[in-house]
Amino acid sequence: MSALADLHRAAGAAVAPDGIPQTYGALTDEYAAAKQRAVLLDRSHEGRVTLTGADSAALVQRTSTNDVQALTVGQGCATVFINPVGRVLDRVEVWHTGDSLLLIAAPGRGEAVRAYVQQNIFFRDKVSPVDSTAQTAQLALHGPLAGAVAESLIPGAAALPIFHHLTGTAGGVSFRIGRAKPLSGDHFRLVCDLADAPTLWSAVLAAGQPHGLTTGGSLLYNTLRIESGTPGVGRELTTDYIPLELGLWDEVSFSKGCYTGQEIIARMESRGKLAKTLVRLQLSNPTDAPADLILDGKRVGGITSAVTTPDGAHYAIGFIKPDHAGVRSTLHLPTGQATILP
Repeated sequence: MSALADLHRAAGAAVAPDGIPQTYGALTDEYAAAKQRAVLLDRSHEGRVTLTGADSAALVQRTSTNDVQALTVGQGCATVFINPVGRVLDRVEVWHTGDSLLLIAAPGRGEAVRAYVQQNIFFRDKVSPVDSTAQTAQLALHGPLAGAVAESLIPGAAALPIFHHLTGTAGGVSFRIGRAKPLSGDHFRLVCDLADAPTLWSAVLAAGQPHGLTTGGSLLYNTLRIESGTPGVGRELTTDYIPLELGLWDEVSFSKGCYTGQEIIARMESRGKLAKTLVRLQLSNPTDAPADLILDGKRVGGITSAVTTPDGAHYAIGFIKPDHAGVRSTLHLPTGQATILP
């Protein structure tokens, strides 16, 4: 177990077997901080794969949905590895760091992403993929004041576009910080060497003290993820769906060259007709996923993730037929009603 996990325990966190805090105290307080100020999470279980070699970008370009080769140093994007029939294998965020690409994957998916890259290396390709998850740590800032905390760590961080990143130091530790899609307020990822993680954790907390920064755990993250309608691994990010059904249109390039599964994606886009689409729902009562969504006595979809927030609201992510996906439409569940949110 890492020194960072020991630090979490010493501070009173409930720590899971993988070393990630589940809660740092009262989930109610963590949730309030994420909504009103800022919260710091340990997300080191998210996969990190480092690609080196002159053909790294070209390999990701031909095996995933977005235009990775257009990136320059300090830029990034999200892209999706899909199978030949267009189904989701893994979603990753790509950071162009200059001499390498850093792929940030879902929790527990580092080795799977590395293996997928490895099996797609051609004979003359100059690409070396390394699962760097165990050698690094990853922290995350969430909340409306997360940008202010990031700016206090590295000037210019608050102005970063989504997926762009830069390097700096805090507490004598070198790290890279990048902006990600928000779950609640702003969202920043911080990556450093594993040995430096406790020092960076403490430095971030000190920098965030004037902004009311507090700590949180994975239960908070899951609550924010579902409330915001963000697809999660094993729930929505599965081979049951294609990226367009997940609403990941901005993570698919329709102008770049060929890639694995492109024919299916292009066909779905040109026809303008999806079999199903992801929706964010507010529920009338607590509900466990999976559960059917019913309209006029017929099943039109189902929920895949559900949560009750500390303030008593019930949210879910689900998939329904596009014809029934109008905002504020009301559907039925075995436990009550579900209203489609923007």
